[in-house]
Amino acid sequence: MESYFALLKGRRDQVARAGEPSMNIACGSPSLAGSVSQRACVFCGSRVVLYPIADAVHLVHGPVGCAAYTWDIRGSVSTGPQLHRLSFTTDLRETDVIFGGEKRLYAALSALIEEHRPRAAFVYATCIIGLIGDDVAAVCRKVSAERGIPVLPVHSEGFKGTKKDGYRAACAALASLVGTAEPRSADYRGDPAVARSRLSINILGEFNLAGEARIIRGYYERMGIRVQSIMTGDGRVDEIRAAHRADLDVVQCSGSMTYLAKTMRDGWGIPFVQASFFGLDDAAAALYAVASAPAFAGEPALAERAAAIVAEEVDKVLPEIRAIRRDLEGMRAAIYVGGAFKARSLVKALRLLGVSTALVGSQTGDKADYDDLDALCDPGTIIVDDSNPAELSRFLKMKRVQIFIGGVKERPIAHKLGIGFCDHNHERKIPLAGFEGMVNFARELRASAMSPVWSLLDRERDD
Repeated sequence: MESYFALLKGRRDQVARAGEPSMNIACGSPSLAGSVSQRACVFCGSRVVLYPIADAVHLVHGPVGCAAYTWDIRGSVSTGPQLHRLSFTTDLRETDVIFGGEKRLYAALSALIEEHRPRAAFVYATCIIGLIGDDVAAVCRKVSAERGIPVLPVHSEGFKGTKKDGYRAACAALASLVGTAEPRSADYRGDPAVARSRLSINILGEFNLAGEARIIRGYYERMGIRVQSIMTGDGRVDEIRAAHRADLDVVQCSGSMTYLAKTMRDGWGIPFVQASFFGLDDAAAALYAVASAPAFAGEPALAERAAAIVAEEVDKVLPEIRAIRRDLEGMRAAIYVGGAFKARSLVKALRLLGVSTALVGSQTGDKADYDDLDALCDPGTIIVDDSNPAELSRFLKMKRVQIFIGGVKERPIAHKLGIGFCDHNHERKIPLAGFEGMVNFARELRASAMSPVWSLLDRERDD
């Protein structure tokens, strides 16, 4: 990469090209100091996973700034309670830092539970708590005993690592809930026709952005499968507590939820399959993976139902996708997202639309993820781990990218460079999962890439 521009010395092993014999990208290490990483902190990772649980109180134990970071910034929606839309904090001040914040935490928890009557409470420890040594777990145990609901500490001190470590802290909190209650068919919130089905799954790593959980749940219910819990989009505490009775875990966001899936496999004997619901190919594969899972080996009809659903859904959307492909074919795109599972699906979805991927990267991918991307991408595609705005901007200009797919922190980069942008992160308001989500994705790409505003730019001068 030095032939194009100088990378920071500590970043050189985290950038590679697909198809090169030496493709062995470094990953999983802390962000390089001074590189202005696009990653977020441990606390951010934990709240990404847990905040969508809609009937729980989420209390940030720390300064008010940490809580401000969480308030209403996600597209996770609920069909019922809206507690997850509220942001609560103990608002620690200098006096609390000196003398400790445990009394303040106890008072805040007691008041919130009294007022909102949640089914559980999560307490997030932030950086300052790790420094002053508040015993958050002890306070949680005391309040839980007094109030009769689970009160769970989330050990998410920001300096402990990266966003990925926050995922693990959140999974540990969820694991302590699983197995503490039994499911009741009368309380099932999905299709009543499958409320008593003997086949059941949990869906892990689905956060109900723009209502996508309804779409995904619907596919499996049409196959005759009861969805015991969704972790955590539109989630309910009691459903998570009874998740140990499912036959299979379907893990979508592998980076955030594989730890929990392994914990449930080891503790409750529940096998898991990994899946993605982005793009036609992967949405179909997600249904087939469940139908063919050993947990459902005695149910040959599942495969037939899955095939029928895929055929029906593809027939609905393929004509419009083909029409949009005629407008997008030949364009170049860049992908930079949080999870590598999503990046893989997006490469395939873009290929279906005739769009080549010039750059792809993630914040939290591991070696297996990047090996998969290397095999999937066209030779010469730039693959990056834990990139930063300066790098991304230069790569986008170097590759003359026309569409950038990312999240809220990548949007300004695209706008400054005059590149079409598609939000594929947690702030979006349009469902992009499943078969209908693929159509929405294609529409978004066309609307952004073909906006008349780009004709006003002098790209040669800007270069």
